Amino acid sequence: MIVTLAPILFPLLWSTGWIVARYSADFADPLFFLALRYLLAGLALAAFAFLSRAQWPRTRVEWRHALVSGALLHTVYLGGVWWAIAHGLPASLSALIAALQPILTALFAPALVGERIGLRRWSGVMVGFLGIALVLAPKLAALEGAQVSAALAPIAVNVIAMIGVTAGSFYQKRYIHSGDLRTVAVLQYVGAFAVGLPLAAAFGDMHLNWSWTAVAVMAWSVLVLSIGAVALLLLLIRRGEVSRSAQLIFLVPPLSAIQAHLLFGETLSALQIFGMALTACGVALAATPAKARA
Repeated sequence: MIVTLAPILFPLLWSTGWIVARYSADFADPLFFLALRYLLAGLALAAFAFLSRAQWPRTRVEWRHALVSGALLHTVYLGGVWWAIAHGLPASLSALIAALQPILTALFAPALVGERIGLRRWSGVMVGFLGIALVLAPKLAALEGAQVSAALAPIAVNVIAMIGVTAGSFYQKRYIHSGDLRTVAVLQYVGAFAVGLPLAAAFGDMHLNWSWTAVAVMAWSVLVLSIGAVALLLLLIRRGEVSRSAQLIFLVPPLSAIQAHLLFGETLSALQIFGMALTACGVALAATPAKARA
């Protein structure tokens, strides 16, 4: 049941991360907020793993792979994106950079994990990216040249973040194709926290003003994003092709735009709605199983 619903639930849950980032910017340093998020998620999952008697990795190599993948998937990706947005990168431009991940994944999948990327899959990738561009077009058009120029460093950091999550997905597929996902996830958050806290101390101001809003945002971040959405991502990578899993990232910006419309009153034009439909078509085209293709 979970495996069947995972392709639907993952982008729906993951897209709320943009909303969380917008809320948390008012009361917390993004890198410090994320470091606490890794710590709390790791502790919660560790308690669950011990209570459910989950099997822990048996070798140092397995532990090392989990720690490295956690640093790539969490610290490099989330830390880079949140830092870039906090330092002036418009969220729409950040989303467009993040949407390059499926293209980068499709380029390297044949060489790194031996996946075949046929014409139909490539067509889906291109259609999906075009849909993303249409969804974000109004916000991108509103950007002034000075805004983009001032965001060159954050843009570079955001690109590194996108490369990091792509590398983390390949690393996960290649080296962590077995083992209990409950304990693997715990070790990944250990790796993320071990790297994330020093980065927060070096590049942030380590502040977090607690309030009921802060508690609610942190709870959602830990339970829904760091545990629920990440577990679905790891499940998708393990049970399917990494390029097909990455394609679901295309659905995140349109879903975030819908949530921003509902929560913050941001308008949605006919062009954006068409772009969302086009993105969904691209994802469906690229996600068609090979055996179903004529």
